[in-house]
Amino acid sequence: MKTFIRTGSALIVVFLLGRLRDSNRSRYPRRTFVRNMLLGGVSLVGLQSVGGALAYAWPLKTGAFGTPIPVPDSSIPAVGDSPFRHQAGKFFLINTEEGLLALYWKCPHLGCTVPWIEAEDQFHCPCHSSLYNRHGVVVGGPAPRPMDLMAIEFDETGALFVNSGDIRERSGFSPEQATKRP
Repeated sequence: MKTFIRTGSALIVVFLLGRLRDSNRSRYPRRTFVRNMLLGGVSLVGLQSVGGALAYAWPLKTGAFGTPIPVPDSSIPAVGDSPFRHQAGKFFLINTEEGLLALYWKCPHLGCTVPWIEAEDQFHCPCHSSLYNRHGVVVGGPAPRPMDLMAIEFDETGALFVNSGDIRERSGFSPEQATKRP
């Protein structure tokens, strides 16, 4: 889509420059020149507006951030194992005694990416030293609240999807936040 917009913009500029060059060779009325420049400018803005509207209306790819992302059964950790980090979805999938949690890996403090530290059995923000337990609850540092949750859904076949477009803030952990497998 961006290539289409850039190509269209480039063609308009080439057209206008060609018209400008022609105006230097022959007697070209100023009124015609100004009209063509105005028409070209309006066309350029209109083309970019249409391109922007189309880009906004274009559906996201399935499995991209902001959409439901399928998680294969092989990627679901056992209860108590290290969280599974999903790169495209920007979440950690954790299997706890209460059920499954999908934690958005962005720190609620200032938006840093929070990695899982296996040796400490917790999440540790490298930027400002916020610490989070296995449930994403703050146990130290300046973070104002726990890590955000993403909605977990199952389809009719029992396949697991994490909806990375449904990010939920929370004030703490309760067992109801965990999703049980059907």
